Amino acid sequence: MVLVTGGTGLVGAHLLLHLLQKGIRVRAIYRQESKLNRVQNVFGYYAKNASSLFEAIDWVKADLNDIPELQHAFQDVDYVYHAAALISFDPRDYKKLLKINAEGTANIVNLCISNNIKKLCYVSTIGTIGKSVTNTLATEDNEWNDQNVNVYALSKYEAEMEVWRGSQEGLSVVMVNPGVILGPGFWDTGSGALFTTANKGYSFYPPGGTGFITVDDVVKMMTLLMDSQIENERFIAVAENLSFQEILNRLTRALDQPGPSKKLKYWQLEIGRIGDSIWSALTGNPRRITKNSIHSMKHRDLYENQKIQEILGFEFESLEPTITFSCRLFLEENP
Repeated sequence: MVLVTGGTGLVGAHLLLHLLQKGIRVRAIYRQESKLNRVQNVFGYYAKNASSLFEAIDWVKADLNDIPELQHAFQDVDYVYHAAALISFDPRDYKKLLKINAEGTANIVNLCISNNIKKLCYVSTIGTIGKSVTNTLATEDNEWNDQNVNVYALSKYEAEMEVWRGSQEGLSVVMVNPGVILGPGFWDTGSGALFTTANKGYSFYPPGGTGFITVDDVVKMMTLLMDSQIENERFIAVAENLSFQEILNRLTRALDQPGPSKKLKYWQLEIGRIGDSIWSALTGNPRRITKNSIHSMKHRDLYENQKIQEILGFEFESLEPTITFSCRLFLEENP
């Protein structure tokens, strides 16, 4: 049996569908029953037998920091995909991020070792890839430096250390470091918020850019690596390096909205950061603009994806079909 953590997220839902369509028995961890409907909705995007596939999942309610609950989830499991994580870039959430992302991953690793799990696949982020020198592509071998790194990436780096510690203790592991993951069904969280933003037709766009990849490609990479003899390696998961203007233009075209034409100045971002900080203090809403996020816009990183292509012959798919498909579904669900 295969265990998937984070089964109610974008990657987890698509991974579950992929495994079930291959006839693999799966168990998935969830925390809130209200999020299970999202998984069933995602299944419905792709499969006519979505209900029967969804009902085949062995759902287990568990918290990453509750060892007895997790131990129950690990019964009769051979392989583990660890995709669960808290996503926040608000510095005030740093301790919570460490608790869930780092300590939670340590618990998963420990249970993999004690239950003789055959292989663990961990979903990290390109935020933990060392920064590149100007005009060069960052690779898996870049040296890590925590200067000007957001709190989410810091917590994921600590989580990676737990995964590598597990590999030193005999656990077979593989790791993927995705860029911004594009896919349907999660319009108000994570990368899904890009569709919501693009649909508003803002005339301004932020400077900088990053790496992008489809959710299908992330799932394909994960499953191919788990089925291979490769172990104790990490792989950048980026199909294209795009500026934020470029990705917003692609999304707005598919949404039939005007594309952004005015680049935000850094002084405008600084004013926005101060306003965002005040608004967050007054309302308790999470921070959206921080010093680290502005710094990342000023120092754009480009990512190389040759390693997975050379080792597995992996071919990245174009972003366009997924953008078109996702935007159509977004408009249907947000008329």
